[in-house]
Amino acid sequence: MDTLIEQIQDLPPFVVDIIRLGVRLFLLLLIFTPLERFFALHPQKIFRKSYFVDLGYYFLNGILIGWLLVFPVAAIAWVMHRLVPGVVHEWTGNLPMPARLVTSLAVGEFGFYWGHRWTHEIPLLWRFHSVHHSAEQMDWIVGTRAHPLDMIFTRLCGFVPLYALGLAQPAAGGQLDNVTLFVLLVGTTWGYFIHANVRWRFGWLSVLISTPAFHHWHHTNDEHVDKNYASMLPIWDILFGSWYLPSKQWPPKYGINTPMAPDLLGELAQPFLPQREKAE
Repeated sequence: MDTLIEQIQDLPPFVVDIIRLGVRLFLLLLIFTPLERFFALHPQKIFRKSYFVDLGYYFLNGILIGWLLVFPVAAIAWVMHRLVPGVVHEWTGNLPMPARLVTSLAVGEFGFYWGHRWTHEIPLLWRFHSVHHSAEQMDWIVGTRAHPLDMIFTRLCGFVPLYALGLAQPAAGGQLDNVTLFVLLVGTTWGYFIHANVRWRFGWLSVLISTPAFHHWHHTNDEHVDKNYASMLPIWDILFGSWYLPSKQWPPKYGINTPMAPDLLGELAQPFLPQREKAE
């Protein structure tokens, strides 16, 4: 086993990323395939419309995003380290690691909330974010369906308050620090769950943490659009007036009102092209 690990580590980073993503995909399929079969909200095929496009996003974003975030995150860390009083960073730096990680999730979620909300409210940003919302059927892998520029923008919005408060610190060697990686890992993993095609609601817990019911309403394509921006903590939607979660109903339909290209390359180019309404 040690020899195999050493051999993998000696491979080019791109190949290592592909292997890592392949192993993670296998584990995710083992978890979500039976869940979406036995607890399905909507009966649908595993290989539903655009499934393989979403699979392409899984590998594309899994490889690109980490590399593309390194330099802007380093710039944010550098700027915030000089703008924010040192006493703030000293105080957060002395927090016990469990408290620091929990606080980082809440603070990062605040930034993610506003970044996500802006992608709905600012037309230029919506061009990129609409790729994610163009999914007309929901399942776990829709969580990976996102234009890389959209994903980078939203994540940077979450990282700004983390570095401003000193919860995340600059890391050596051009790497993301452990707190940033922790927030990314938890957020990404939870993102798979809340997009899943499962009929779970969790009752009052939906006030405390994002659930499939909560997030499915974010993807609705009816009069209740532009609600439930939080990826993990609905408290931000409650505080800023964007909460919506009826007790029993589910969204009548998903998707957007503009046509979307049927292939991965076309969707990546879509935000740069003129937008038009769907024909009725």
